[in-house]
Amino acid sequence: MSGRDLFCQPRRVRRGATLTLVFAGVLIAGAATGSFPESDRPARKAAAGPVGPAARHEAVERAAAEALADGKSPMEAAERAVSRSGDRWAAVYSEGEYEEFQDALDGRYTGVGLWARQEADGGIEVTRVQSGSPAADAGIRAGDRLRSVDGKKVDGWPVTEVVARLRGDALRGDSDDGPAGTTVTLGLERGTRAWTETLHRARLSTDSVTVRRLSGGVTVLRIAAFTKGSADAVREALRAAPGDGRTVLDLRGNSGGLVTEAVDTASAFLDGGLVATYDVDGAQRALHAASGGDTTRPLVVLVDGGTMSAAELLTGALQDRGRAVVIGSRTFGKGSIQMPTELPDGSVAELTVGHYRTPSGRTVDGRGLTPDLEAGPGQALSRARTVLTGLGAPS
Repeated sequence: MSGRDLFCQPRRVRRGATLTLVFAGVLIAGAATGSFPESDRPARKAAAGPVGPAARHEAVERAAAEALADGKSPMEAAERAVSRSGDRWAAVYSEGEYEEFQDALDGRYTGVGLWARQEADGGIEVTRVQSGSPAADAGIRAGDRLRSVDGKKVDGWPVTEVVARLRGDALRGDSDDGPAGTTVTLGLERGTRAWTETLHRARLSTDSVTVRRLSGGVTVLRIAAFTKGSADAVREALRAAPGDGRTVLDLRGNSGGLVTEAVDTASAFLDGGLVATYDVDGAQRALHAASGGDTTRPLVVLVDGGTMSAAELLTGALQDRGRAVVIGSRTFGKGSIQMPTELPDGSVAELTVGHYRTPSGRTVDGRGLTPDLEAGPGQALSRARTVLTGLGAPS
């Protein structure tokens, strides 16, 4: 069983998939595309017609087949059917978009190396710059404001649209490299300074797991997204950390990714047992951790409204199993499962087939997870260190 989350959303609502089982999320994974998710998505309006998962898939496939027979676009027909399905997470992707998702979850993407978020006033703020990227080489820093892309003001734009423009999705053709090497001009602001930078897009490797060592033996593992190899990177970091060291697993802004990587990460902290249950068309199934994980290391998990899908699955498992204290704010609440269907023209349609639950049976979708201790962005790490001290680790 494998699963993955949304990689990028340009003009259409786009959500990633594998050809097996999908745990989709509102992910423009910071590690995959250079942006964090928006805090909300409008639900699609329900319409008359079939409502069951199998019936919805059948309706989309039928619409695509009829369009092909009539000499029309199966993808456009599928998009119309999806928009009428009443499924807020349903989406349709072109063959090229689907390949992008696979690259992203393999740890590769085309872009300039920026992470961003939308502020309360609608402005777009750079939250992180990838080392060695075109953005880093140009001197762009976290905290800078992104005012325009190729001369178009982006204030008030959805982050998804900003990211699509940074990535050059409109330029993507049949080339394997897509828009790599093309230019994009950014209008930026830092305090009273305003300037423009013209960057060349590049093929970049993601750095989904970063490690910080704090005083007092605290190790902070930040997972930006669950891309291929994330769990191995976590295990490697744990091996390098002090044997009795206190650990903070920072999942803030993590919009998900490969579910297999999230389960493997859970296995690093659990000695077997249940991670989550889920249903597909009514059939109940379960995900289990492998045995042999570190069950004694004091552990805190940091979450916020950008913690989604596979990241919520991991958080719920560690919280329900009593393995970690969760600190921060309520998570996003994305716990539905999508199944993709390949259409006659190579595009992929994806509709919801079920939902997952935490080990104790909590439903995540539409509700999110409540942390054990509430803390704002500026207080979360401080509270984590205090809690870790109380868990018996050396001061």
